[in-house]
Amino acid sequence: MRLLLFLAFLVVPVLEIWLLIQVGSVIGGPATVALLIADSLLGAWLVRREGRRAWRALQEALRSGRMPERELADGGLVLVGGTLLLTPGFFSDVLGFACILPATRPFMRRLGAWLFERRIKRMAAASPYAGLFPARQDPGASHGAPHGGPVVTGEVIREERDPR
Repeated sequence: MRLLLFLAFLVVPVLEIWLLIQVGSVIGGPATVALLIADSLLGAWLVRREGRRAWRALQEALRSGRMPERELADGGLVLVGGTLLLTPGFFSDVLGFACILPATRPFMRRLGAWLFERRIKRMAAASPYAGLFPARQDPGASHGAPHGGPVVTGEVIREERDPR
């Protein structure tokens, strides 16, 4: 975590400034500023469009009664992408567009899930309670209750909601 914060607050701004200087030396200062402004305008339009799309998908998932996992992740990615697009610089804009564009968002969602899972596993391994509740190796192998407890057979009954 310390390395990530170090990279975020020291290396990324230096990289952004270096990249702005490089682009400015090739296409000129006014063209670089115009490119950043055009980039911001395009980003704002995309954030608005994809944010609305993510909001509608979230509402539809909630209306249908299912857990909106993908929709919440998409909404979070649009939020992160919009924040990155507000930051001046080309490197952050590329990452922001990767979070916002529908074509690259599934990849970013999988990357985020992988990073999150890795972090959770590391935190669980470092927990003082790590050895108290051993994880089952194969969840499908045993049909009994975890840790040898009693098994209660039952049936799930879902109540139909009035659509009004």
